[in-house]
Amino acid sequence: MELQDIIDLKTFPIADADFRAASKEEFDKTGVFVMSGFVRQHAIEAVRDEGIANKDKVFKSATQHNVYLTPKDEAFADDHARNRLVTSSKGCITDDLMPQESPLRTLYNDPIFRDFLCEVLGEEAMHEYADPLSSINLHFAETGEELGWHFDNSSFAITLMVQAPEKGGKFEYVNAVRDADTGEMGFDKVDEILDGKLPVETVEADAGTLVFFRGRNSIHRVAPNEGNQTRILAVLAYNSEPGVELSEAARMTFYGRLN
Repeated sequence: MELQDIIDLKTFPIADADFRAASKEEFDKTGVFVMSGFVRQHAIEAVRDEGIANKDKVFKSATQHNVYLTPKDEAFADDHARNRLVTSSKGCITDDLMPQESPLRTLYNDPIFRDFLCEVLGEEAMHEYADPLSSINLHFAETGEELGWHFDNSSFAITLMVQAPEKGGKFEYVNAVRDADTGEMGFDKVDEILDGKLPVETVEADAGTLVFFRGRNSIHRVAPNEGNQTRILAVLAYNSEPGVELSEAARMTFYGRLN
């Protein structure tokens, strides 16, 4: 497939300077940019079918972690926001299992798409991971599975909904909960969010929806899948520098193997 076979370029003219500028303005203002229908139906169905065909290779994991994705800090009580535990449970197919001819790989590698990402995200370059597992991932959430509240370590995330759940499984977030650069960790707000006392924003995403999200200081989660249909989400992961690998510890946690 060519890029025009994958993306609706009339609705999303990603090579156009005005469209890029408007996209960047929206993303900079809100930290979220949603493009519903970005990937054409036949292309997203092909990605879904590839994932389902490889479902026997999914690595399943269920872990408990704090929202900062860091080890327990003994300076705080177990019930302090710093150490409170949430649950994440999902399955994952790694980059090496994605077919070379996949529309997802064509999109990921396309220079026009990468230039668009650089413009909107404010990066000088977009490089794939040096390890064979981390660049493109498909995440599977069956009934009852979820991604617990957390902050990202990276400055941005790029996701593509491949198959939406029938019920539940919504992406929820609260903006500007912490300021990682100054060390303000937002403990009081984290407690309120974990206790369900603060309102949250929700992103509605049908199959084919591309989402940019800035999650370093905005806490977010994927609520439990309450339906019978598996939620399938593609994560497109890039680095601003070449030659970067996900750590061995992270690869073992997320994928159950190193290569």
